[in-house]
Amino acid sequence: MAAPGERTIKDFRLRPLNKPEEFRAVEEVQRLAWGLTDEPPVAAPIQRAMQDQGGLVIGAFADIHLAGFSLGFIGWDGTSLYHYSHLTAVRPEYQNHRLGFRLKTYQRDEVLQQGLATIRWTFDPLQSRNAFLYLRRLGAAIDGYLVHYYGQLASELDRGSETDRVRVTWTLADPRTEKRVAGTYPTPTEDETRLEAAAAIVETDVGEHGLRIPVAVTEPTAPTAHLEIPFDVGLLRIHEPASLRTWRHAARDAFRAALDSGYVIDDFAVVRRDRERRSFYFLTRRPSASPTPPPPA
Repeated sequence: MAAPGERTIKDFRLRPLNKPEEFRAVEEVQRLAWGLTDEPPVAAPIQRAMQDQGGLVIGAFADIHLAGFSLGFIGWDGTSLYHYSHLTAVRPEYQNHRLGFRLKTYQRDEVLQQGLATIRWTFDPLQSRNAFLYLRRLGAAIDGYLVHYYGQLASELDRGSETDRVRVTWTLADPRTEKRVAGTYPTPTEDETRLEAAAAIVETDVGEHGLRIPVAVTEPTAPTAHLEIPFDVGLLRIHEPASLRTWRHAARDAFRAALDSGYVIDDFAVVRRDRERRSFYFLTRRPSASPTPPPPA
C-alpha cells in the first residue's frame, strides 16, 4: 500500500519524508551533490521542524535509497504567502534521470494543495542546466538579482566565488506553467527567430581554449534582448578558471541593467550555432504604464 502523498514515477517513488533516518539521508545527498566538506548541510532537526511547521521536505526514492530531495518553507513578503524552495538536490549518479523536474512538479502539486499560488527560490545564474530546467521546462521567471547573496561558501561549487543568485518566481496555476510542465515549449526554429530579433546584452568571443568569454556588456534598450551565459560553467573551471570572475561580473552588470530597465527574464534556450551549443536567457521589456488621461475641462 502506498504511503500518504506517495507517487510512483517510472523508477522513483516521491513522497514527503517523515523518519529521522530519511532526514539524515538528505544531509548525505547535500554533501554529495555540492561537494560539502567544510560547509555544513541543513541538519536533520531543522528539516524535521520545517516539515512539521508548514514547510515541505520531499524525497525521491530509488528502491530504498534517497536519490534526491527538495525542501522549503512558507515565506511572507509583506503582502502574500508563498512557498520558498530553499534546496533541491540529486545524487550525482541520478542527475540524468529528469529527477529535478520530477521533484519540482511534485512540489508544485503539494504546494497547490496547501492553497498557495507561487513558489520562489534562487539559483546561480551562470548554471545553464538549472536555468534550462527552471525557466524553459517549468515556466518560472526571474524577477530579482542578489549580489554575493550567501557570502563565501566552502562547497566545491562555490569555493572562492562570489555567490550571486537570481530570484525566481513560479506562478503555479498560470496557463504558461501548465503548458511547460506538460511538455509544450518553443521549437528550435522559434528560439532561433527570437534570438535573431533580440539585442545582445552580453557580447562574447571564443577564448584560447575554445570556450566563450564575455568581452562587452551593453545596456538594453530594444523591446527584446538576450543575455548569454556559459554553456558549461564546469568546463570553465577546468580550462579557463580566470574567466569565471569575468563571467560573474559581466552577468551581474547585465542582469541588473536589464531588471532596472524594466525587463522580464522569461525564458531560456540552448541554441546550436556553427556546431557550437550556446546558452541564452530571453528578455522582454515590460509595457510602459498607460498615461493617465487629463481631467475633463
